[in-house]
Amino acid sequence: MLAFTPKFVTFDCYGTLIHFEMSALTRRLFADRLGGERMEVFIADFSAYRLDEVLGAWKPYREVIGNALRRAAERSGVATRKEDLTALYTAIPTWKPHPDVPPALRLIAGKIPLVGLTNSMDDLIPPSIAAMGAPFHRVITAEEAGAYKPRMQAFTYMLDALGVGPEEVVHCSSSFRYDLMTARDLRFGARVLVNRGHEPSASGYATHEVADLGGLVHLLGLR
Repeated sequence: MLAFTPKFVTFDCYGTLIHFEMSALTRRLFADRLGGERMEVFIADFSAYRLDEVLGAWKPYREVIGNALRRAAERSGVATRKEDLTALYTAIPTWKPHPDVPPALRLIAGKIPLVGLTNSMDDLIPPSIAAMGAPFHRVITAEEAGAYKPRMQAFTYMLDALGVGPEEVVHCSSSFRYDLMTARDLRFGARVLVNRGHEPSASGYATHEVADLGGLVHLLGLR
């Protein structure tokens, strides 16, 4: 169990709560142009460029995806089509939560307010939040914060909006690079890795690790 009772439990959304199917859909879209090792390299590059694209000044998430896709395609020497970006972007609100998410969030929300901090847009994230079936106290997008994670601005905007210090908050994510490294630098009270297998381990950045949100419920002493 945690050594303190947090005022809020904050969450990354895409990947941690929502089953983020960007790579799977990209594989299907490019199956007629790439295969084998070239596909694996392309998928890895697309992921890496998405991270790079959010490190500067804020821009719409469609541009983040489009720029990263173009850069990965150029590096792999493969052509993109206008409909590739449209298919990827419009699919995002249709992706559903991991099965462990709705019941765990409902339990937590009954005791501690839930907050989403998401690299999304104000008009893009609502279907994903609704699909989780639990009441969120607040959902803060990169668009609202004027910055994407892992930039500190996204996190400090959230803390200011909630009126709390980082030591009073538990932040949960499946990503070290987007969330937990910055949360450590800002000295969040607890930093929980929800291990969805997205990234290599960098365990020193998390204070706790759980396999799914059921583990978070136990960590919070709620079951």
